[in-house]
Amino acid sequence: MELKLSPGAMTVLERRYLNKDASGRVIETPIEMFRRVARNVAGPEALYKGNASVWEEEFFRMMSSLEFLPNSPTLMNAGRRLQQLAACFVLPVEDSLDSIFESIKNTAIIHQSGGGTGFSFSRLRPSNDIVGSTGGVASGPVSFMRVFNATTEAIKQGGTRRGANMGILRVDHPDIISFITVKDDPAEFVNFNLSVAVTDAFMEALEKGADYPLVNPRTGKEAARMKAREVFEKIVESAWKSGEPGVIFIDRVNAANPTPHVGKFEATNPCGEQPLLSYEPCNLGSINLGKMVVKGRGIDFDKLKTTVEIAVRFLDDVIDASRYPSREIDAMAKANRKIGLGVMGFADMLAKMRIRYGSEESFSLAREVMKSISETGWETSRMLAKEKGPFPNIKGSVFDKPGVEPVRNATVTTVAPTGTLSIIAASSSGIEPFYSLSYTRQVLNGVQIPELNPLVEEAAREEGFYSEGLMEFVKNGGDFKDRADVPPHIKNVFVTAYDLPPEVHIRMQAEFQGFTDNAVSKTINLPPGASPNDVKEAYLLAYRLGCKGVTVYRSGTRAEQVLTCKSPLYC
Repeated sequence: MELKLSPGAMTVLERRYLNKDASGRVIETPIEMFRRVARNVAGPEALYKGNASVWEEEFFRMMSSLEFLPNSPTLMNAGRRLQQLAACFVLPVEDSLDSIFESIKNTAIIHQSGGGTGFSFSRLRPSNDIVGSTGGVASGPVSFMRVFNATTEAIKQGGTRRGANMGILRVDHPDIISFITVKDDPAEFVNFNLSVAVTDAFMEALEKGADYPLVNPRTGKEAARMKAREVFEKIVESAWKSGEPGVIFIDRVNAANPTPHVGKFEATNPCGEQPLLSYEPCNLGSINLGKMVVKGRGIDFDKLKTTVEIAVRFLDDVIDASRYPSREIDAMAKANRKIGLGVMGFADMLAKMRIRYGSEESFSLAREVMKSISETGWETSRMLAKEKGPFPNIKGSVFDKPGVEPVRNATVTTVAPTGTLSIIAASSSGIEPFYSLSYTRQVLNGVQIPELNPLVEEAAREEGFYSEGLMEFVKNGGDFKDRADVPPHIKNVFVTAYDLPPEVHIRMQAEFQGFTDNAVSKTINLPPGASPNDVKEAYLLAYRLGCKGVTVYRSGTRAEQVLTCKSPLYC
């Protein structure tokens, strides 16, 4: 079969995904890659007396049509030597040198295989606290985070993906200010995303203008008090300067924990959309919503339902097919069997249906689509539980109730950012609006890929306003709204990230969160002229609307930016 891929997709595939010989020469085509992955992931069907060859064909068709793609390590490693198929892991960091350096060792192994890692450093005693074994003083969480950062820098994720980490500290840790402000220096923690674990108690103190306690994790006792407003202003100021830290509403995350008898959530994967218990992996995949629109500009819900059913089975099989970096991770993966099915191409879907991102119609569609995915996903998980058995930790979980049918997976849905997957699929990222109609994407080792939104030409031809001059104008950074030859309704539909106020971004995140088991990755893109107050309002609105976390990014505040466009207004 013929598979048409963009030059950008081929660049990424050749550099990161396709099999190479000993000399580094690519010896695999994209179609062969999809066949390799489909055959390998379907293999575990035989463990349950299923027909592996039948599911291999279904998996192959779904991926090669670009209707669904699994997370990057599955594409890279399935059927190859590493066989490590999970995207990210959370590792525990206890308050001892043994635990800290055991996690550093596991981090190196995970990054070498193409995975990312998340950590909570909240259990580490604060700086200047006593060290009983030596009589000295502790250096604190930020100091130890530098060792994790250096480890990642040395490994570079096996040359396939640059190391990615999430570092989290509770808002009531005594070292919280040094954590919040550490990335004000752009040279610090280049391999880390940072988020503050914000508690409901902190948000209540913030609303009342009150202070709140900082607690020494070694003793469990109050070490000091700070005004919630002052700490919140520090978070806002640093996020305005550098895009970090983000915030994670940790109590809300734990309220949705399906296995509280196993443990509490303290950390997430690097992009924040997957809360995980210690040693849990995340196993993600995304449906390309742009492929679910039929010519009459409606959604083919039958096709979407079928795709969800096959994708849930695929992701469940990945759990058994994967070779995990440690015994502890293997045990947790198979005990909870969490999967995270999400979406990409939502902005494509809206554009094809001529719906403006941020309109009430777009919010309604978000709810309808994600509700359908969630309902079908759980329906499929219940069916798989009958066929293969429920997840082993189901006793004591939220599913262990009279009248509740057993499920195969502790969670089913997650909305990931789909950075490189969306390049392969030539789709918009995750649930993001179009960043720009044309832009340059920076990938591994500084390679820059110019991209023109493929729907620009498609819409221009469909609506009868196509011209070479218009295409050249857009390629050079121009926007539809600046052209008299583009119909008003098309200008209205092809809205870009910086045209939208922060509340639209957050409202969209909240609409998807309402039908997502885990969390939703969404960047609140702000133009360079945005104020700290814009950041503040974004964080507060995210909390009010029920989001589990939020990340903002003001364009131009980092030297290395993944997406850049040519407009002087925004870049």
